[in-house]
Amino acid sequence: MSMDSPWNTWSIARPAGLEWGSRSGAGEGQDRPTVERKDEAMDLRLKGKRALVSGSTAGIGLAIASALAGEGARVIVNGRAQPSVDAAVEQIRSTTGGEAQGFAGDLTLASAAEDLARAHPEVDILVNNLGIFEPKPFEEIPDADWVRFFEANVLSGVRLARLYLPAMRRANWGRIIFISSESAVQIPAEMIHYGMTKTAQVAVSRGLAEAVAGTGITVNSVLPGPTRSRGVGEFVEALGRSKGISFEAVEKEFFAKMRPTSLIKRFEAPEEVASLVTYLASPLASATTGAAVRVDGGVIRSAF
Repeated sequence: MSMDSPWNTWSIARPAGLEWGSRSGAGEGQDRPTVERKDEAMDLRLKGKRALVSGSTAGIGLAIASALAGEGARVIVNGRAQPSVDAAVEQIRSTTGGEAQGFAGDLTLASAAEDLARAHPEVDILVNNLGIFEPKPFEEIPDADWVRFFEANVLSGVRLARLYLPAMRRANWGRIIFISSESAVQIPAEMIHYGMTKTAQVAVSRGLAEAVAGTGITVNSVLPGPTRSRGVGEFVEALGRSKGISFEAVEKEFFAKMRPTSLIKRFEAPEEVASLVTYLASPLASATTGAAVRVDGGVIRSAF
């Protein structure tokens, strides 16, 4: 998600005790639709497919992993800490009845990606969801932060794609999906380093789709709009408490001042993003590749 710097409460300040740099994911709010995990009227033909979702212990990642498991895919959940991975795996198993296993490791590190590939050498579906965000004025972003954001948001997905693509080529089938952001198109002035990485993901996705042209492998990027991830939700709730107003009031103010172009006027639910990703991961989406597919609530003021 992105925010405009004129509203300083949003762009720079944060309530005491809340740290930036949390894993990005997504949200919910007033009049939000109930998104069913399983639609008996449509079979997405994912039963038995092996799916890896990076950064999937909360937010968008967890919603994607849950949706894939609910459609019969065998899901690998990833997070940095074993307890959170175990909790996510148990949640997916209990809510979907699907098959899930976990891998605890920091996939911003090449060594962890290699460990993952050794433990799970082949996947049919790779969803690169891992990411970080942090509002900071451009003049205060040191070189180290540019490198850190690029490694987390871009290189982590590049490494996994490089590790898993050979097996996909041998099978002549695969799905690689990069979870980017509407910030790839509308670069947020208060976190330019974040926007840079989201645009880079779109470029990598398109280039990789060109590289596998004519095969059964598709590569796409998905651009969510402002979503209520765990980090965003905690921030909004803490901001509301500091102002003495409700989450809904903060949400309304955010979309009035920061995202006036939004057509849904609310934060997205993680499940709304997951529904699109699950379709793109399926055999039914075989003609969709090389695309930057938007699920941004109409924030980007363009039909194309």
